[in-house]
Amino acid sequence: MKITLKVKLITTDEQAKTLLGTMELFNKACDWISEKAFEAKVFNAYDLHYLLYKEGRDVFPSLPSQSMIRAIAKVSDSYKADRKKRHFFRDHSAMEYDRRTLSFKDLSHASLATIGGRIKVPLVFGHYAPLDKNKMLGQADLTYSKGKFFLNLVIDLPDDPPFKPKGSLGIDRGIVNLSTDSEGESFSGETVDKVRERSTAHKARLQKKGTKSAKRRLKKVSGREARFKKDTNHVISKRIVSKAKGTCRAIVLEDLKGIRDGITVMHSQRERFGKWAFGQLRSFILYKAMMSGVPVLFVDPRNTSRQCSCCGHLDRKNRKSQSEFHCVQCGFSLNADHNAAINIASRASVNTPIAV
Repeated sequence: MKITLKVKLITTDEQAKTLLGTMELFNKACDWISEKAFEAKVFNAYDLHYLLYKEGRDVFPSLPSQSMIRAIAKVSDSYKADRKKRHFFRDHSAMEYDRRTLSFKDLSHASLATIGGRIKVPLVFGHYAPLDKNKMLGQADLTYSKGKFFLNLVIDLPDDPPFKPKGSLGIDRGIVNLSTDSEGESFSGETVDKVRERSTAHKARLQKKGTKSAKRRLKKVSGREARFKKDTNHVISKRIVSKAKGTCRAIVLEDLKGIRDGITVMHSQRERFGKWAFGQLRSFILYKAMMSGVPVLFVDPRNTSRQCSCCGHLDRKNRKSQSEFHCVQCGFSLNADHNAAINIASRASVNTPIAV
C-alpha cells in the first residue's frame, strides 16, 4: 500500500536559502510553461516536453534539467481537471522531486538537487521510524510552511494478509459522538465542538477586522482547527482498527456517500453538520485497516437508529431523543448510538455488503 509520509528537513540557513530559491525558480518555470501551454492549447506532458523543454532550459539555465521535466509534468497534471483558464503557480507551491533529483544516503539524510548543486539535509521521520529505505519510491513533494521545509514522501508499505473474520464490529458515526462501536465504546464530539465554536468565533472577529494581519492570522486559525480534527480522527481510527484486529473481527461501516445532499438540518446546526469530517474518518479507517489486514464492510444506513437491536421492531417512536433509544414493542432500552452500532454490525451478515 502506498501512503504519503510528511518528513521534516533540518536545514542550515544556507541550505534553507538554496532550497527556497530552487522552489521559487521551479514555480516561475511552472508559470512560464503554463502560459505557453495555454496559449498553444497543448496540455499533454509528452507534447509539452517536445515543445518547451529546450527553450525552458535556456530561459531557466540554473534550474536542474530533471526539475524542468518535473515542472512540465506538474503543469500538464494541473490542466487535466480544467483547461478553460490559465493556471498560475505561487512562489512557494510544492516542488516535485523524483529518483533523479532525490536520493537517500541513509534513513537520516536526503540528497536533493538544487540550483546550487546537490545538498545533503538531515531528516526527522517521527512516528514511522524505523523505515526500510527500499520502501521509499523516490517520489516526493517539497513543501514550505512557516519557515520550515518538509518532504511529502511516497512510501510503499506492505499490507498484512487479510484474515477471515470471526465476527463484526459495527461503527456508528455521528456528531455528538464521533463514533460508537457495537460494544458501546464511544468517542465524544464535545471537545471537537468546543474547538470548532472557539475557532468560529475567533475567525468571525478576524473577518470583521479585515486587516492584512487579521487575514494572516485567519490562515493560522483555520490550519490549527484542521490539524486538531485530523489528529482526533487518527486517534479514533487507530483505536477502531486495533480493536477489530485484536478480536479478529471485520469493521462494518454505514455507506454514507452523499449524506450531506440527503439531510436537512436546522439553521443553528448547519455549521456543526457541515464541518463534520465524514470522509476523513472513513478514509483513515480504510487505509489503517488495509495495512493491518482487517476487512471493512459497508452496509445500508437506513433506519439503523430506529430499529430495535433486540427484537428488530422498526418505529420512528423508538428514538426518544438523540441519546435515548426505547423500543415501543419490547421495552428494550439502550444508548441510541450503541443500538445503531449493533444494528450496523448485524447487517454485515444479513445484507450484501460492499467489501473493501
